[in-house]
Amino acid sequence: MRTSRLLRRDFNGHAKKSETWYDLYEDWDLIEASFSAQYGIRLRNEPDMTWDEFSSFLAGLLPDTPLGYIVQIRSENDREKLKYFTPEQKRIRAEWRAKQAKKQASMSHEEARKAIEQLEKMMAVMFGGGGEHDRK
Repeated sequence: MRTSRLLRRDFNGHAKKSETWYDLYEDWDLIEASFSAQYGIRLRNEPDMTWDEFSSFLAGLLPDTPLGYIVQIRSENDREKLKYFTPEQKRIRAEWRAKQAKKQASMSHEEARKAIEQLEKMMAVMFGGGGEHDRK
């Protein structure tokens, strides 16, 4: 899934493990709010946006957007920074990590590959793509 490669650097520019820190379905409200806040784009009013354009915008979201803030919390591993997390930040981080661990334990590699392909096709159709060239 192309989006799994996005938002993989911490906010000091250091590379993160190849984990995904957001979910297109569960975090859709955060994605919409972030596009609006950063780009002034209301996704519901953009019927002609291509998958590639959407992916580029998503990859460029900054930490001061709603999704960026949540990704920062979910992906933080610095013990010193974690000491100062609020109870709410700790809850957000713990819930995400527990959910991801459960998904990994229950989904085989082949099932994950098929789910990713299905999501890519759906998003490509939603954003005007759908051809093989759109996913390269």
